[in-house]
Amino acid sequence: MTAGTGPERTKRRRNVPGGGGAGGQSLSWRKQKAVRIHEALTCDPVDVETLREAAASEGGLLTQEIRRRVWPKLLNISVYSLPPKPGPALRVNHHYYNQVLIDVRRSLKRFPRGMAELERSVLQDQLLDMILYVLRSHPELHYYQGYHDVAVTLLLTAGLRLGTAMLQTLSTHHLRDFMDPTMERTRSVLSYLMPLIQSESPVLHDFMLRSEVGCIFALSWLITWYGHVLSDFHQVLRLYDFFLASHPLTPVYCAAQMVLMRESEVLQVDCDMPSVHQFLSMIPTDFPYETLISRTHTLFQKYPPSELERQTSLRLLKSISAASFRSLQISSAQQRPDFVLRQQATPSLDVLPVRPQNTLVKLAVWGISASLGAAAFVVTQTALEWGPDLLLGLF
Repeated sequence: MTAGTGPERTKRRRNVPGGGGAGGQSLSWRKQKAVRIHEALTCDPVDVETLREAAASEGGLLTQEIRRRVWPKLLNISVYSLPPKPGPALRVNHHYYNQVLIDVRRSLKRFPRGMAELERSVLQDQLLDMILYVLRSHPELHYYQGYHDVAVTLLLTAGLRLGTAMLQTLSTHHLRDFMDPTMERTRSVLSYLMPLIQSESPVLHDFMLRSEVGCIFALSWLITWYGHVLSDFHQVLRLYDFFLASHPLTPVYCAAQMVLMRESEVLQVDCDMPSVHQFLSMIPTDFPYETLISRTHTLFQKYPPSELERQTSLRLLKSISAASFRSLQISSAQQRPDFVLRQQATPSLDVLPVRPQNTLVKLAVWGISASLGAAAFVVTQTALEWGPDLLLGLF
């Protein structure tokens, strides 16, 4: 059966405006995708596989409002069981406080241009407390420079409490290899890069070997999920959609594919370490990210980690992130939809069920979520729970 036809397509047309009947106009792919996401979120249990497919496929999760609902489900987080709001008390006598403070102060470029200095200052304080909360809660985790780039993306997208919950789960799963006391596991993850390039292009691989460029150019890509090196926040969000829905080693496959897509240009560079390193470190602003994501997915399917290790005789440290991914997949598949969780939850100041009015469906959640966190999240969440008819008004 061809995609987009048959009973499933007919059913969807009956449930959304303009989807069928005489003279009805077919919905745009964005609206169709938004409805699929809504249906997956309201299934009981939540259809996490459909959410993963939506996050990885063209366009990703479409809007900030939708991300606030889907990202927690990808990480098995309930918005009604969030950690307490982190506060300044966490800063007292913490051995990473000074290092985190320095990095947070240097994070100015990660905030939207034109943001008022006072608002940015408040967000930077929240970022500091958010990071220290996770580190205090998990003494086995060690801070690394660049961790704050991941944290600020979550903060700007989901607010303080929800962002902290997601950072905590990411730190014990996807980012775990980078949070050892030494960089041995990080180097182990980087070791996948050259074999992947060799598998697809021996010519490019040999050129890079002769240049002695190594893999260090991709280090900041992996440990910040590209947040540190991309200036366009929408590009960062698109990659986060993909990585949150994928295997923890996907960012290194993405790095390999990014190099492969620039092969012809790389081969024109002088074959020496400074020249090749400088070229690879500068990611073009117009890089085709949808193509990158699609090809990265294909590359992962073609050379999964176990197969790549077998073919190349890689002897690597065991990836804690990869080992924990399966358990996260299984647990996330048992989640209840948010409207069920809300009925079971005891109301609190942070998660009051609020009814949207008029233009609240199109909240400018950028600034609001940063200040109000879960409260703003629930406003949007409730709007989405009203059903596909209201959801379509977002587009």
